[in-house]
Amino acid sequence: MSTERSAPASGGTPTVIRVLVLATFVVILNETIMINAIPRLMADLEVTERAAQWVSTAFMLTMAAVIPTTGWFLQRVSTRQAYAVAMGVFLAGTALSAVAPSFAVLLLGRVIQAGGTAVMMPLLMTTLMTVVPEQDRGRVMGNVTLAISVAPAMGPVISGLVLQIGSWRWLFVLVLPITAVVTWLGLRQLENVGEPQAGSIDWASVVLAAIGFGGLVFGLSRFESGNLTSPALIVAAGVALIAAFVFRQLRLQRTGTPLLDLRVLRAGTYTKALVLMSVAFMAMLGSMILLPLYLQNLRGLSPLATGLLVMPGGLAMGLLGPTVGRLFDRFGGRLLVLPGSIGIAVALAGFTQISMTMPYWQLIALHVLLMVSLAATFTPVFTLGLGALPQHLYSHGSSMLGTLQQVAAAFGTALVVTVMSSRSTSLVADGTDPVTAHLDGMRLAFLVSATLALIVIVMAVLLPSRAAAPEASDESEIAAPELVKG
Repeated sequence: MSTERSAPASGGTPTVIRVLVLATFVVILNETIMINAIPRLMADLEVTERAAQWVSTAFMLTMAAVIPTTGWFLQRVSTRQAYAVAMGVFLAGTALSAVAPSFAVLLLGRVIQAGGTAVMMPLLMTTLMTVVPEQDRGRVMGNVTLAISVAPAMGPVISGLVLQIGSWRWLFVLVLPITAVVTWLGLRQLENVGEPQAGSIDWASVVLAAIGFGGLVFGLSRFESGNLTSPALIVAAGVALIAAFVFRQLRLQRTGTPLLDLRVLRAGTYTKALVLMSVAFMAMLGSMILLPLYLQNLRGLSPLATGLLVMPGGLAMGLLGPTVGRLFDRFGGRLLVLPGSIGIAVALAGFTQISMTMPYWQLIALHVLLMVSLAATFTPVFTLGLGALPQHLYSHGSSMLGTLQQVAAAFGTALVVTVMSSRSTSLVADGTDPVTAHLDGMRLAFLVSATLALIVIVMAVLLPSRAAAPEASDESEIAAPELVKG
């Protein structure tokens, strides 16, 4: 998919964006629909809490491994081809997960699903930045936020209802026909944006990225009290492979076609946005794992009740998206991002006070504050970051953003579960009753997330209100001086 710009009608959302948003809605709904089912999987498939969270972590790790290839992929195939591959792979993974006879096969199905999902968000973001005029990007990005934020809100409710009356397998069975219809509609209505470019893929880079990022997060997820040496070695190996991947991309930028063009990091505004989004995802996904465990395992709520409790926050985040987009177009990002980043930290700090008697209205209020703050942050930061790049680097910029989001989310998930498990195990060994120990472990994990959110505030202060315009005429190098000035 080249970066040749289509000329959309100003003030409207192009059909290609509407189609891609619908498909992205379906795959994100599927990603979050399993978070609420983790306690059920622990019981039905007889796996531990640490193992069950890999249903989410493996999904994110696969996306982290695949997304680095999408910058190259989206420039080499048409929009319709990219869409067909993504949705076809997602359908195959969903079908396998529905009939999985064991936890291992379920994980394989989720990995295949993730392979398709990994293409959708970079495809949506790259296409949006290509076909939507700059003056309309905030509004359109806000509408995208509306669609992709309602999906996480609906996921826990739908999974709660399904788990109340049936097996977790129905979570996949119900997604299958919806995905098939969306795929069919998309292939009927989707139009190609630009022309594909010729080029070969560097498979060594693919292997280095997949094993490096996967090894890093796998090692982090294995840390626990009394077992430090082996995970530390795995983490060190992952970091070394990621370093080799980076050096290889730098060399390929001079001699060939990099899998992931690191010249996007010369844009100061983009780099700041990248750090902010990664840390925010790390904190957010950690809390999304902890809340269902707290509400179901400690407070005894049903999966449906858990989903209903977190629904207001997700809906608030989605419904606020268009308003945030319009405010960004009018006033810039600083007015939104700074209060939003502070709200994220305050909400996560509030969750460190959870107890067995904490009123549910307080939990709902904290969750709504967290989701609204994320809405005020994500839309402007996405738009600022990608808008700071020249057009020929949009696909690489969205790929790197997606990659680090998934790695950060997986890291955050592994971190909070490890902190929680280590703390509760240590307290139980010292004679504390299991419920109190588990609750204390969750408080410490939320404290870690709140501490990470302080980094989000720092990056929000450093971000400009609007990105400086990139040097569009330069097709080989990014105009670093102008971008850093933003």
